[in-house]
Amino acid sequence: MSCIVQHLALRSPCSITSSFASSILRPVNKRLLSTSLRSWSNKVSSQDATSATRSPRLAVLFQAIDPPVINGVRKPRKPGGYQDSGADLAFVLQSQTSVDVITPTVHPDPGKDGDWCFPDNEDGILDALRKGATHLWANTILFASHPLQTSSRLNEYQKDIHVIGQPPLLVEKFDDKEYTNNLLRKSALFTMPRGWTVNLGTDPRPFLLEQDLPFPIVGKPIRGRGSQGVKVCYSFDELYDHLRALSQDSSIVMLEEYLSGEEATVTVMPPSEEYPNYWAMPIVTRFNHEGGIAPYNGVVAVTANSRVLTPEEVEKDDRFEKASKECVEVATLLQITAPIRIDIRRFSKDPDSHFALFDINMKPNMTGPGRPGRDDQSSLTALAASALGWNYANLLEHVLETACSLQKLRAVRPKMS
Repeated sequence: MSCIVQHLALRSPCSITSSFASSILRPVNKRLLSTSLRSWSNKVSSQDATSATRSPRLAVLFQAIDPPVINGVRKPRKPGGYQDSGADLAFVLQSQTSVDVITPTVHPDPGKDGDWCFPDNEDGILDALRKGATHLWANTILFASHPLQTSSRLNEYQKDIHVIGQPPLLVEKFDDKEYTNNLLRKSALFTMPRGWTVNLGTDPRPFLLEQDLPFPIVGKPIRGRGSQGVKVCYSFDELYDHLRALSQDSSIVMLEEYLSGEEATVTVMPPSEEYPNYWAMPIVTRFNHEGGIAPYNGVVAVTANSRVLTPEEVEKDDRFEKASKECVEVATLLQITAPIRIDIRRFSKDPDSHFALFDINMKPNMTGPGRPGRDDQSSLTALAASALGWNYANLLEHVLETACSLQKLRAVRPKMS
């Protein structure tokens, strides 16, 4: 029997040193990670609850700092700075779990995003710590000069405070899709589409004409957010016009071989006390594309164009297992310390076509239901979690278990080749 929930006997660079074992429902049997697709349908049992030795006091950070320009490219800031998903997860953890959520206001309003999250600038982080937070959920875009990495005022806290998020030095390097994809292409482990880098500092026409590009082709930003700026171009003129539009925000863009077949996505979880190895969640397939691209979930809800594959569907095609294993290998290579989501797509519409990995998302969306008026909200990772028998609160608790000390997070260095 094929196995799609995959793990490797390798530990994260952030070994789990948290002083608590969060009071979560233990998920499915650990054989889930290596032996059987059938365990997807196992339900969480309340009798398996783990006793907490110390309940975390969690503060959620939102994006208040504009990312810097890196190699001539600035990652666009999300309007609201992820306060919506930050409020979702803070509200649900406070109302449905034993986690003590620290908020900027004494009586946060479930309808006001800003009542639940602290700004990710130095003053905001210190405010959360002085209010008693032991854990920081970095629901924001990180980079090498971010206060979590560089602030000397946080030094006195760095051994004791725990962070849910990626190492800032890793994010700055691997948010560069060109760098990350080229890193993966150097390895024989990964199936990747062909790619080209275009410098828009000069007229790109001569370069484009030299490449004998395959059309249709995808043009997209080096440091994009969601599907913003991603377009399938069917002719040279259409591509040239798209690159001119992208040049308003970036001096470097990337082109990628268009993958026309079935699209899916795989969330990979980092090691935790419960699961000591990297492992892949069930695969979510995607449909109802617009212009050949899956639309941004802020425009079209993921529940309208995505669903979890059944074990029977996966068993019929071992290409799913192969792609899932590759995603776990990516997480291992990049040394992730928080969930990542990797988008995959078949090269062609032929059902026998293999999957290629085409987008590594270092900060997958964590939106979910719970707050009044947001019961229709979900995320691709939450959909995958539902196949494990986890509700949104269970998912958040398991992500919380992956937290590691700020000191260790600061020490992680990216792979350079």
